[in-house]
Amino acid sequence: MHITKRFAAEFIGTFWLVLGGCGSAVLAAAFPTLGIGFVGVSLAFGLTLLTMAYAIGHVSGCHINPAVSVGLCVGGRFPAKDLIPYIVAQVLGGVAGAGILYLIASGHPGFDLGGGFASNGYGAHSPGGYSLSACLLTEIVMSFGFLFVILGSTHGNAPKGFAPIAIGLCLTLIHLISIPVTNTSVNPARSTGPALFVGGWALSQLWLFWVAPLVGASLAGVVYRWIGGDEPAPTPVTGQQ
Repeated sequence: MHITKRFAAEFIGTFWLVLGGCGSAVLAAAFPTLGIGFVGVSLAFGLTLLTMAYAIGHVSGCHINPAVSVGLCVGGRFPAKDLIPYIVAQVLGGVAGAGILYLIASGHPGFDLGGGFASNGYGAHSPGGYSLSACLLTEIVMSFGFLFVILGSTHGNAPKGFAPIAIGLCLTLIHLISIPVTNTSVNPARSTGPALFVGGWALSQLWLFWVAPLVGASLAGVVYRWIGGDEPAPTPVTGQQ
């Protein structure tokens, strides 16, 4: 598939992830009486990934996450020459998703960016007040687990057709664990979009939500390549199995 089409697919997929996942947090998590809470937001993130994996997995692999692209590259499943175009598409998609969410959310008279706009944070900006070190460790471990599941479920010897389900449920589980700690990133593009609108503290803390997911994903790429062997699926992507 031509890189332009894959770029477009990654842009749309990341747009959908941020609009659906962060949108559920901003618009519906604490809605009066019928708020969906942490569980609902966790499911929303998992469902956005699951739906897009089936929609664009055969086009771009549905990475929709710079850490996934880097982890797959380290794991021998993705060519290094395509990393920059993919990451650019993902970040632009994340920003576009946050932009549409901002336009929708700002239509409510009580909207205030001071609420965080689903941004990720540590210390005083962690939902549960967790320290920088706790948040850093959480994001590294969660990103490791996410990439490990992706690499395993898309391996050439894995059951066919179920990878999007496993990956979507894994992202749901990650959010159920870590929303109270960091508001859950494991995805630098997802973190960048909202942070650009919030500015200030969100931008100053954004470094962690790039460094930790990239470290965790890279470690998973190394470990799974050792455990699972270096025999990838014929077209090694996250959504085609």
